[in-house]
Amino acid sequence: MQVMCLMAMSCVALGAGFGAAAQETSAPAAETVAAPADPAGVPAVDAAPAATEVAAEAAPAEEAAPAPSISKPDTVWVLMSAALVIFMTLPGLALFYGGLVRSKNVLSILVQNLAVFSLVAVLWALYGYSIAFTEGSPFIGGWDRLFAKGLDAASIGATFTKGVYIPELAFFVFQGAFACITCALIVGAFAERVKFAGVMLFTVLWFTFAYLPMAHMVWFFPGPDAFTDNDAVAGVLAKSGFLFAKGALDFAGGTVVHINAAVAGLVGAYVIGKRTGYGREAIKPHNLTLTMVGASILWFGWFGFNAGSALEAGGVAAIAFVNTFLATAAAVVAWTLMEWIFKGKPSLLGAASGAVAGLVAITPAAGFVGLNGALAIGAIAGVLCLWGVTGLKKLLGADDSLDVFGVHGVGGITGALLTGVFAAPSLGGAGIWDYVTETALPEYDIAGQVWIQAQGVLTTIVLSGMVALIAFLIVKYTVGLRVSEEAEREGLDISSHGEAAYEA
Repeated sequence: MQVMCLMAMSCVALGAGFGAAAQETSAPAAETVAAPADPAGVPAVDAAPAATEVAAEAAPAEEAAPAPSISKPDTVWVLMSAALVIFMTLPGLALFYGGLVRSKNVLSILVQNLAVFSLVAVLWALYGYSIAFTEGSPFIGGWDRLFAKGLDAASIGATFTKGVYIPELAFFVFQGAFACITCALIVGAFAERVKFAGVMLFTVLWFTFAYLPMAHMVWFFPGPDAFTDNDAVAGVLAKSGFLFAKGALDFAGGTVVHINAAVAGLVGAYVIGKRTGYGREAIKPHNLTLTMVGASILWFGWFGFNAGSALEAGGVAAIAFVNTFLATAAAVVAWTLMEWIFKGKPSLLGAASGAVAGLVAITPAAGFVGLNGALAIGAIAGVLCLWGVTGLKKLLGADDSLDVFGVHGVGGITGALLTGVFAAPSLGGAGIWDYVTETALPEYDIAGQVWIQAQGVLTTIVLSGMVALIAFLIVKYTVGLRVSEEAEREGLDISSHGEAAYEA
C-alpha cells in the first residue's frame, strides 16, 4: 500500500518558480518521506492490525508528525545549479564584457567583475540572505540569519512541494550566486571610465537598498507547507513579500535581476557621463572571440539559473531547461535575421547579443510557459532588444557602454510582461498554482495577470532608479565616480590596476 501511495503522489504540475503560485509535485525518494499519506491525509500502512492491542500500540507512532528529511536528488540539483550560476559570472559574464571593451580596459572590467562578485558573496553571508529571505515586512526581511546565524548542515529549507526539503545552505548559496551576478551586470553600463573604489562603494549601497528589498518582495513566502487550508491563505500572504502576495510571476529573476540591474546601470551611465571621445572617435569591441566564448558560457550556465529555480529535479526543472534552450535560439535567429535585413550583414556581435536577449526574456517565464510560448518570447525579445541597442539607445542619449539597459532592461521588461500572456493554460502555460489544493486554478485572466506583471516592472524601475541615483551621488561626493581624462585615455588597466592584458 505504501508503494501504491507513492505512485499516486507522483503526478507533476507544471509551473514552479521562486515566489510564484506554482509548483511541481513529484514522487519523493523513500528517504524523503518517513510516513507518506494518501490524498485524504491518512498515513499509509502495510496492512490492517490483527488485534486491537496492536492498533493501540501503533497509534502513537501514526499520530506523531514525521521529522522532515532531505531530498538528496533535489539537493544535488540545486548545488549543481548554483555552481552553474557562479560559472555564468566567472568566467562567462567577465569574458562577454571583456571582449566588448577596448584592449586598454579589458583587465579593468575583469577585476571589477571578480571583485564585485566576491564582495557581494561576503555581504550575502553577513546580512543579505537574512534581509532577503527571512520573515519581516512585505518589503524587507528580518535579522534571523544575521551573520549566518543558524546556517549549518542541520538547517532545512523548503522547496515548492509540500514535504520536500533541501538543506538551507543549498538555497543560501544558490540565491547568493544570483545576488552576485546581478551586481556584476551593472558595471557594463559605465565601463571604461569609472573608479574602482566607486564601483565597490556603489555595489554595497545598491545591493543593500535595492537588490535585497526586491528579492524579498518578489520571492519570499513562508513555504508551501504553510498553506494548510483556505483559512490560512490570508495569513500566509500577509507574511509574504509585497509582489509575491499580489501574484506577480517571476520564475528566476526578470524583475529582481535583469530589470533591477539594467535600471541601475542606465542611471549610472547618465550620472557618470559619456566616455571621452564618445560619438567622435571609433569605440569598438577589441576581441569578439572572447565575447562569443562568454556568451556561450552564459547560455550554458543559464540552464542552472533557470532550471535550478525549480528547486527540485523534476518536470518543472525540465520545462525550464528546454524553454531556456528554445527561447535563446529563437532570439538569435530573430536578431540575426533583422540585422541581416536592415544592415545587410549578420554579425557575430549581433548573434551573441541576441542569445543574451533571449536568455534574459525567458528568465521570468521559464517554468510557467509552454514550448511555443518560449519560442514566441525569444523571437519577440530578439527583435525588441535589437531596437533597444539601436533606436532606443539613441533616444535615451546615454552612453550605456555594453548595452546593459538595451538588452537586460528591454529583454527583462519584455519577458516579465509576456509571462502574463503565455502562462495562460489556453496558450500552453501552467496557469496559477493553488498551494492548498495542489492543483492549478481553473480560471486564468491574461489581462489581469499582465497588469500584475506590469506592477512588478514599475516597482522595480522606481526602486532601483531611486536607490541607484542616491547611491551614485553619495559615491560621487565621497570616493569619486570617474577617473581623470588622462587616466581614461591611458586605459584603466594601467592607470587603475597597473597591469596590461596584452604585452607588446
